[in-house]
Amino acid sequence: MKTIGIIFGTRPEAVKFAPIIHALAQDPRFRPVLISTGQHREMLDSTLEEFGITPDVELRIMKEQQTLSQVTHRILEGLCTGDHIEGLDAVMVHGDTATTLAGALAALHRSVPIIHVEAGLRSGNNYSPFPEEVNRKLVAQVAALHLAPTPGNSANLIREGVREHSIVITGNTIVDALQWGMNNLRGYGEPSLSDLDDDPRKVILSTTHRRESHGRPMREIAAALADIARRREDVRIVVPLHLNPKVREVMVPVLTGIPNVDMVDPLPYLSFCRLLQRSDLILSDSSGAEEEGPALGKPTLVLREITERRESILTGSSRLVSRNRGQIVHEVERLLDDPNAYMEMATAINPYGDGKATERTVAAVAHYFRLGPAAMPFVPGADFVPTPTRTAA
Repeated sequence: MKTIGIIFGTRPEAVKFAPIIHALAQDPRFRPVLISTGQHREMLDSTLEEFGITPDVELRIMKEQQTLSQVTHRILEGLCTGDHIEGLDAVMVHGDTATTLAGALAALHRSVPIIHVEAGLRSGNNYSPFPEEVNRKLVAQVAALHLAPTPGNSANLIREGVREHSIVITGNTIVDALQWGMNNLRGYGEPSLSDLDDDPRKVILSTTHRRESHGRPMREIAAALADIARRREDVRIVVPLHLNPKVREVMVPVLTGIPNVDMVDPLPYLSFCRLLQRSDLILSDSSGAEEEGPALGKPTLVLREITERRESILTGSSRLVSRNRGQIVHEVERLLDDPNAYMEMATAINPYGDGKATERTVAAVAHYFRLGPAAMPFVPGADFVPTPTRTAA
């Protein structure tokens, strides 16, 4: 039996790791050891509870007003203190967070092999997303096994000199988590949304939080949402507000008092899945939404200047619209008023997964340890069927 340390600290990491954690726990070849850094303490605990996950180790590293350097330092220090890494056969990290980077470094310092889930994403700009783009590049230099969600992610790694035999194309486990979520939907958990399912208006879901959106770009996004709400009586905009004060101090003053805008606190994962299902259109700078929208057949407008998730842009299930107020309003109204444009996006191929990424991930880990055959790679456009969506016309 191989002991796999799984290091996570943010809500997205918990969501994407959850199917893997359960699969490894049920496989007699493996024993997962769950190490939570608590990087997103407020939103992490409820997500773990929903998925029935209890960490074996909790570092609780967060303090108010920490810098990126301080967060990374405290995670690395916490992981290297004691015997958290000792005795592990491998460490599994996900994506591109401070937890990812510190977890990989802690494993490297103890000569423990690193398995990088969601490897190979690249925007080509070290400062967008920042610091995530550099984090994932650094982890790629030390990982022993690279689990790339898409063929494009694999190609990125090969161009950077990663040996092809150490890469497995798995699909993204967010699709696996979504399938579970859609089968276990709960209420919205928010009184202001209690009538949402009976509301005949089109529902626009909007989230924004990225560091590069702070300041003027976020003011542009907020103004665009206000414009849309005031111009369109046929829409209802739901804005789950990130807990970061830099988000709230921009969004709240601009959107308060607009009747068809609901600002709510972050929703539990299963409630958010229900909101995703109910939505007709998604506006977001969130990497999760860039994957969730296309997976569910929801046209997704990406509020960024550049993205590391280019596949859905190429297939047409999402569209990069920048953070410009006028551009955002134009693209939203185009989709609301042109049913053909809407359906073209809603029925585009989902390039991110078919619901079997967890299965391929476990197979890839087993093959790495010579405990099973090689995993068959994910091929985009396979058999994940999106939830039926309403037309915008």
